[in-house]
Amino acid sequence: MRTSKRTQILDAAARLVQREGVKSVTFDAVAAEAGLTKGGLLYHFASREELVRAIHQHLADRWEADLVAAAGKPAAEASPAERLAAYARVTTQSATRAELLFMVEGSTTPEHAAPWDAVLERWAPPAAGAASDPEALDRFVARLAADGLWLYESVTGQRLDAGLRRALAERIASGREAG
Repeated sequence: MRTSKRTQILDAAARLVQREGVKSVTFDAVAAEAGLTKGGLLYHFASREELVRAIHQHLADRWEADLVAAAGKPAAEASPAERLAAYARVTTQSATRAELLFMVEGSTTPEHAAPWDAVLERWAPPAAGAASDPEALDRFVARLAADGLWLYESVTGQRLDAGLRRALAERIASGREAG
């Protein structure tokens, strides 16, 4: 099946963000990355805001597809532990810089946050009831650990060795108490 022009544009925007960050998303830059004219891009997206919202949705959909693949099933069919394990693996091993940058950027605007909030609600819901439910508390701690790993790398600029990343992801996903 052939990829739609709209999807090609959104993939090009993701590549651009991966390389240059969220602020690089301009009509000119995305059009150039997609091999289009600015007018060709405007045919698909009437405003920068429409383009940015579409990028958020596109990246959140891609992230959810990775979560489904990691769990081997949709969120609705996975147990809370399976959902969290998938979340920990994807967040710490295969989430792209573009996805993480857009997720953080999206947190500042409700419209931009909506696609990410929907994914998080399915895969790593808030810690409702965690104070009285030890398993829910363990899942919340594991989510914080998974989120903290990519945040650590983003803030320090240090990418951890792939073996250590895998070991940390598996440790977080297992939810086991420390030895």
